[in-house]
Amino acid sequence: MRLVLQSTLLPILAMALLLGACKQATQKANQSTVKTTAPASSEPWWKEAVVYQIYPRSFKDSNGDGVGDLQGIISKLDYVKSLGIDMVWLNPIYASPNKDNGYDISDYQNIMKEFGTMQDFDALLKGFHDREIKVFMDLVVNHCSSEHAWFKSARSSRNSPYYKYFHWWPAEKGKPPYRWSIFDEKGDAWEYNKATNSYYLHYFADAQPDLNWENPQLRQEIYKMMRFWLDKGIDGFRLDAIAFCSKDTTWQPLPAEYNGQWGMYYASGPHLHDYMQEMNREVLSKYNVATVAEAMGDVERVMKFVAPERKELNMAYYFEAIDFGYLPNEYKMPDPKGYDFVAWKKIYAKWTEAFAQKGWGTIYLANHDQPRMLTRWGNDTPEFRDASSKLLSTFILSMRGTAFYYYGDEIGMSNIKFDKVEDYNDIELLTNYAQVKAKGGDLKRFLEGMKISSRDNGRTPMQWDDSDNGGFGAGKPWLKVNPNYTSVNVAAQEKDPNSVLNYFRKMVQLRKKERALIYGDFKLVDAENPSIFAYTRSLEGRTILVLLNFKAVEAKVNTEGLDLSKAKVLLGNYPNSKATNQLKPYEALVLSL
Repeated sequence: MRLVLQSTLLPILAMALLLGACKQATQKANQSTVKTTAPASSEPWWKEAVVYQIYPRSFKDSNGDGVGDLQGIISKLDYVKSLGIDMVWLNPIYASPNKDNGYDISDYQNIMKEFGTMQDFDALLKGFHDREIKVFMDLVVNHCSSEHAWFKSARSSRNSPYYKYFHWWPAEKGKPPYRWSIFDEKGDAWEYNKATNSYYLHYFADAQPDLNWENPQLRQEIYKMMRFWLDKGIDGFRLDAIAFCSKDTTWQPLPAEYNGQWGMYYASGPHLHDYMQEMNREVLSKYNVATVAEAMGDVERVMKFVAPERKELNMAYYFEAIDFGYLPNEYKMPDPKGYDFVAWKKIYAKWTEAFAQKGWGTIYLANHDQPRMLTRWGNDTPEFRDASSKLLSTFILSMRGTAFYYYGDEIGMSNIKFDKVEDYNDIELLTNYAQVKAKGGDLKRFLEGMKISSRDNGRTPMQWDDSDNGGFGAGKPWLKVNPNYTSVNVAAQEKDPNSVLNYFRKMVQLRKKERALIYGDFKLVDAENPSIFAYTRSLEGRTILVLLNFKAVEAKVNTEGLDLSKAKVLLGNYPNSKATNQLKPYEALVLSL
């Protein structure tokens, strides 16, 4: 689940941030260098990790029921190891009725039946650890499932010991103050419960009641659950929607200062960072693990999660770049004119500079909340599929921050682009489709936009080979397999030394070899170039130049001040790559100067 600033929220925020930040960045981008200190030998392991995200439902089905499972992942452990990655992030595998594909948890200490058993999980964890691969778990604790034992008890009576584990508004006080809901067709985050004659709060779907973090007893339950998994030996948590956990329980109307941005208001709870510091103090500091916050907002807000002296979390995602290029006031509708590439580059430069000064960031282009990176940021036509897939891998693995890479992107999987709403599974899309329909909106236009931006585009089954269902499993898959599996699959690419898959492996190894790609200073080169993303990474006298042509035509980059005459090609995505400032369509060059 994403921290949704989409629809009317995200575009407004993104443009507001952009107007201020990019104006300043434009003035200094060509000269600006992001200065970093040389790495100490004691740098934590998670800074150098390459994280591979597995969406369990879609990775490998071992028993033919159409749903990926833990035994399926176990059968592919050696493949995952062959990628050269350091850590796997598993989307939720806890018991769940699957209203939101596992982000509605009914039992935090059991495994979803479709996925297997706790014994399967133990075997999976051991399998990864035996291969020196660490494991991230998704921690979903802003809300749980309405099928969780806590909530089933709480909704039965106000006298339930679990009633105060959730947020309620008694009906005798009248209708509760309006709160926006992300996954509710009515857009209302309060749901009436007859047995208690009160309304419960749900920022997401009505089947996902928000947990009451203001209750110390609830927080201790969460910390106890976290220790359960950490004692099993997992290596960290990705904290889903964590910025929403603290609530303003005065329930005042949306303050004018938020300008209609409910998401930013939700991420500004009065005790958010008190809770993060308590979690660190009571749980995280006791283990050698890593954490990444699904944070939101501008640099100042996000930095509060990761500034070392605050003792909260280790890393943070930021959404400004990944959610760039959508039309304002519309749910994830891509701008038909495209996006401002120069402004997009400067967003990355801004955040890279911020994390160079304090804390630690992440770099990613796709995950379960995003479409496929090839379709969204590259070119999924047969002519340019391979080149642009390799280019995007080069980008992720040459930028500063812990690299997060999504399953299937290593073979260049692309959006499936469904024509009918019936083919979609995602609660987010179905909710917004219903809202467009209720308003008499243009449903055909909506579905065309979703071919680019829908989350289900990034959730189709892994394409292992050219057999039925792409080798995913014998049964009918829970979500259709992209028809291009006959040509885009792991088996075919394993045989081709120049494949997208083998290029990804080479780029992972290059990142591990060249510490400048992890810790080096970052300097944007030719910042105003409308086609090429170019930058240097420098550390202890070594400089690496990365040149990336994001367009389908040849383009030239201004490398004034950089001597390419003796440059060595470390990696390129075209055969016989040469050190040059004239790049072919979607050409990627990594040069040692």
